[in-house]
Amino acid sequence: MWARQVPRPHPIDLRPEASFVANIKSQIKRNKQNEKARLRNKAVKSELKTAIRKFREAAEAGDVEATLAELRHASRKLDKAVSKGVIHKNQAANRKSAIAKRAAELQAAK
Repeated sequence: MWARQVPRPHPIDLRPEASFVANIKSQIKRNKQNEKARLRNKAVKSELKTAIRKFREAAEAGDVEATLAELRHASRKLDKAVSKGVIHKNQAANRKSAIAKRAAELQAAK
């Protein structure tokens, strides 16, 4: 009856490696700057996720000393991400509050 529908490619290729090449000098420079910033932001966000994951793992293990050490480390990473403009200051405050609350619960339980 009907032929199988084959997905057709999007008319504009949105993959990063297939980005459009600018022919204006200022736009070429801006593209390079944006790419450097994107990679830097990606690295900072990855470090943030790792620091918070290590905090969670220490808290789940019940190790108060390690949890407090990871809390300090994660708080520093969050503050640095805010200073670099990677995340908003309110997002950092909310995350710091959540992990501090978790650490306080762990300390009260021991």
